[in-house]
Amino acid sequence: MDSRLQPDPARQALGRNLTNEEVAFAEAMQKAFASGVHDPESVAQALEKDRIARPSGRPGAWSGVVLEQELRRINSSLDEAYTTHGRERLC
Repeated sequence: MDSRLQPDPARQALGRNLTNEEVAFAEAMQKAFASGVHDPESVAQALEKDRIARPSGRPGAWSGVVLEQELRRINSSLDEAYTTHGRERLC
C-alpha cells in the first residue's frame, strides 16, 4: 500500500490539533519518562520543577491527582473532537 495513504500512527486518532500547552506538557512528560520517572507523583514533581503550565490553564501546583485530572480533561477533549470531526487531515 502507498505509504502516503496510510495515516500517521502518532496522529491517526486526533480530531483536532494539540494546543501549544498540550504539546509542552507532552514533551515534559516524555522528558520525565526518559529520565526514569514513571509514577504519577514523581512525574508531577518533574513538571513542577520544570515549571510546566497546566494545559487547562488552571493555576496551582502539580500533584499526582492534578496530573490525572489534566490527562482526563485532554483525553475527553480529544475524544469529543474525534466524535465531532472524525479523523481529519490536520496541519
